[in-house]
Amino acid sequence: MKHRILAAAAALVIASSVLSSCSNSSEKESSENAATSQSAQTEASQTESVENTAPTAAERKDALYSYICENFGQTMLSCQQESTWMGSPDYEMNYIEQTTGKLPAMRGLDFMNNDFDGVVQRAKEWDAKGGIVTICWHTGVKSSGYQESLDDNPDFSKLLTEGTDEYNTLMESWDKAAKALQQLRDAGIPVLWRPFHEFDGAWFWWGKGGSENFIKLWQLMHDKFTNEYGLDNLIWVLGYSGEVKNGWYPGDECVDIIGSDTYDNSTNVKAWKKLEKVADKPMAFHECGNVPPVSDFEKDGDIWSWFMIWHTNFITDNNKDNLKAVYNSDKVITLDELPKF
Repeated sequence: MKHRILAAAAALVIASSVLSSCSNSSEKESSENAATSQSAQTEASQTESVENTAPTAAERKDALYSYICENFGQTMLSCQQESTWMGSPDYEMNYIEQTTGKLPAMRGLDFMNNDFDGVVQRAKEWDAKGGIVTICWHTGVKSSGYQESLDDNPDFSKLLTEGTDEYNTLMESWDKAAKALQQLRDAGIPVLWRPFHEFDGAWFWWGKGGSENFIKLWQLMHDKFTNEYGLDNLIWVLGYSGEVKNGWYPGDECVDIIGSDTYDNSTNVKAWKKLEKVADKPMAFHECGNVPPVSDFEKDGDIWSWFMIWHTNFITDNNKDNLKAVYNSDKVITLDELPKF
């Protein structure tokens, strides 16, 4: 439109010049066409510059974290953990969409079984839809797997001592996860990173060494992933069990969000009250089975940053009418309601 207006204006000037002087009109037309062409080139250059300037992963992370902080206590992001063995990696997402007409705002993924490439690909696809990505990791010390995460029982005095075989083996494992997260960073994707979840329950190896060793482990990963691997796209989520035991907090400087999980069909309000005393951070209901009615959250006063229903039968066991009501509540944010980060 701008070009058409400029061209029309130029044409009027040229026509006026023809009436007064044919000799001067040629000079005017040449000058005005040059000005119009220059204006068009400048505008095109500015448009191209804007289009080629995309926010970095760090900038998008900051915008996402600000959004979470601003909405904490007011609305909950819907989140769903995926599985990859039910015929389609979108098994849970398809079920939710068919049941509620909506998709979750956030997708939960897991590096379990060394599925680094798959997680990266699905995270990119979800981000392209406008969604938020959160990643956990069921892993052993030596090999990545759910059973290993339960069965391993390392000697923490060796595991946390640089130069030991145990330490080197752990670092080799972390290197794989860090490189996958770097791919997401380079793609401009922020990640809600939730390692070592349910640590205070001590059923996973990372909690078996007690609170002091866990804190060292968390701080070690935070330092290496931040300073060595340059992962400035991570929002660090500290996920307690439902018990929320005292003495396990690694410190404000390496935690962005705290949370708890439970599968007792409650709003997890008992954990909420304990978490309030741990740190002044946004709080997440990072795993649940049956999600309660939204009115229960309002009554209990625990409007979490998000709730995440676990995969497979945990989502399909939810009452369909309640699930639809939850996903269509004004208090719950779905994929279609997210801003662009």
